[in-house]
Amino acid sequence: MPIKIAGFTSVLALTAALPAVAEMNFNRIASFAVSANLPAGVDFSTPTSAEIIAATADGMTLIYTDSPLGAVGFVDITDPAAPKAGGSLALGGEPTSVAVLGDATVFVGVNTSADYVEPSGRLAAVSVTDRIETASCDLGGQPDSVALAPDGRFIAVAIENERDEDLNDGEIPQLPAGYVAIVPLVDGVMDCGAMIHADVTGLSEIAPGDPEPEFVDVNANGEIAVTLQENNHIVILGPDGAVLSSFSAGTVDLVGIDTDEEGALTFASSLTGVAREPDAVKWLNDGQIVTANEGDYQGGSRGFTVFNRDGSVAWDSGVSLERAILEIGHYPEERSANKGAEPEGLEFGLYGNTGYLFVLAERASVAAVYRMEDGIPVLQQILPSGISPEGAVAIEGRNLLVTANEVDLIEDGGVRAHVMIYELQDAPVSYPTITSAGTDEPIGWGALSGLAADPETAGRLYAVNDSFYGMQPTVFEIDATSTPARITRAIRVTRDGAAAEGLDLEGVAIDGSGGFWLASEGRTDRDIPHAIYHADADGRITDTIAFPEALLAGETRYGAEGISVAGPVLWLAMQREWGGDPDHHVKLISYNLETGEWGAVLYPLEIPANGWVGLSEITVSGDYAYIVERDNQIGDAAVLKKLYRVPLAEMIPAPIGGTYPVVTKQEVRDFLPDLKAANGYVVDKLEGFAIDVAGTAYAVTDNDGVDDSSGETFFMNLGPIEGM
Repeated sequence: MPIKIAGFTSVLALTAALPAVAEMNFNRIASFAVSANLPAGVDFSTPTSAEIIAATADGMTLIYTDSPLGAVGFVDITDPAAPKAGGSLALGGEPTSVAVLGDATVFVGVNTSADYVEPSGRLAAVSVTDRIETASCDLGGQPDSVALAPDGRFIAVAIENERDEDLNDGEIPQLPAGYVAIVPLVDGVMDCGAMIHADVTGLSEIAPGDPEPEFVDVNANGEIAVTLQENNHIVILGPDGAVLSSFSAGTVDLVGIDTDEEGALTFASSLTGVAREPDAVKWLNDGQIVTANEGDYQGGSRGFTVFNRDGSVAWDSGVSLERAILEIGHYPEERSANKGAEPEGLEFGLYGNTGYLFVLAERASVAAVYRMEDGIPVLQQILPSGISPEGAVAIEGRNLLVTANEVDLIEDGGVRAHVMIYELQDAPVSYPTITSAGTDEPIGWGALSGLAADPETAGRLYAVNDSFYGMQPTVFEIDATSTPARITRAIRVTRDGAAAEGLDLEGVAIDGSGGFWLASEGRTDRDIPHAIYHADADGRITDTIAFPEALLAGETRYGAEGISVAGPVLWLAMQREWGGDPDHHVKLISYNLETGEWGAVLYPLEIPANGWVGLSEITVSGDYAYIVERDNQIGDAAVLKKLYRVPLAEMIPAPIGGTYPVVTKQEVRDFLPDLKAANGYVVDKLEGFAIDVAGTAYAVTDNDGVDDSSGETFFMNLGPIEGM
């Protein structure tokens, strides 16, 4: 069979152009924060996680591993749109993987190793009904992946005996060697005495004496596919542990990728001879497997591969998955020098007569959905997940897919780890809400932090990125008339012929002559000035308007978060109080382009329930200035994400340094229902708002450049402003 490699054309764009097989798509219907399963009496701020996940045969109960808690958690999804906490069970070690037999028994790999030299672990059997441990087998080493034979004959366990990454720069060999444990099941009960330790030493080209099995999967014939990630090798074992096939995972050449973590999205680099170093493996059928090539030690090919059982490559994703990820704003720039989006997890399910392959990209926080057509994966859609999806389970009989997302940011005041539930529906896709697919050259984007409308063309908008991409400040042109909205052009902001590095663009306004007014928030502790910039239609900065000293006297890092034009006056919304501002009041600053005069009025902020409250945007339209006011809270803690309006007649600025008039505000829209409608968690940064020439209102969120964030961006068409 010839090797098929996906090229550089947008796969998402290609699939969008295909005739619809059926209007069946996966959409998220619910999310479950696993902190809800914390035992009574345990501090709610205790970190939790959801890593590997499985479901009972009836599809009504989910079971996931929670490494920080040392437990397995249970979720009742009798109503999948309203998951309920089912509690957790501590196991006296680190649970690494789960597999479920029927509706009754969960088998859990539990790592009990005290160090890397003397690894240990066990396979625990847990009653789903009673939530108690019923049996245990000593595995003799550190378990990683666990898989159940489809006929229930045995459990296969990858005994990794992982290396110490701080020893000899993480190079292998580092004994003891790993192996595969095969535990027979007799009437669903483990026969520990008949356990087989399948030897996989001497097979790989890399460190053959120290195999480190990472992931296992079992097909209908009882054959076990095993990835040796650090060894860049794949082994197929029989149910008796005999080696049936063994081959290198091989290498790939990557062209058109980003390999620098420089605060810019540039996909012009190449790498040759990159070891795939596969993590997860799944059988697609009895003759083919698929691997997620996350990489670990020296490799990581940023994609996934379909192998025939003899080791020949049937299909490889090349850079196509990463290209599709960048188009929806989920590319993790801060992993560019490592392994990019890092495909790590896999799941395969047969829904009706259609096979779907799900590829989890850990660092991009997405699950890519591929429809299998004549043995070839065709990208159908990309689902938003929680932060760092680690595992997934297909529940075909209920048309469900579930992902487990391991990162909990409670210690940093962020969102909790989540389990997310999707349903295959006769409906259009609900995500992404904005994409750059369809452009001649790839446009990477993220951290959208300001929005403005074209004064002449309805549905044409402009957005800017913030300092996360400080080496690549950009104005993005958006066609909001399509669904999803489409980024059609990237206008790079330049100064003296080079990128205008070091800007923190938080607002954009149209100058009426084809150019832009840009507000840079500034941070003097990072040598980023607070300023207004004028750029022409090509993004060239033609003028800089620095903040006056009288204003900077009270400077903090929380500066201008929006800019808008009212005749000859530029209005800026300051995010937080500066020195001298009354409590819970923030300045709206004016700059008169004709006279050069600065002034301000005071805007009254809501009093925060938690954290702080500030402004994110200002948009002048008609007789009002529209203001986005929000708290800095996320998930269940978020309470304030609103749009207010202030009469322009009240915005009579007083000179900087004097006594400022206080304006009145009227609530226009509560965005919390909009943000909850995505069935994930409420994101914190609603950053852009605009009203186009036809009177249609739009809003957009900032995804923080996919850094400690799920990467989700919500672009919202809110309808006529007069109807809000």
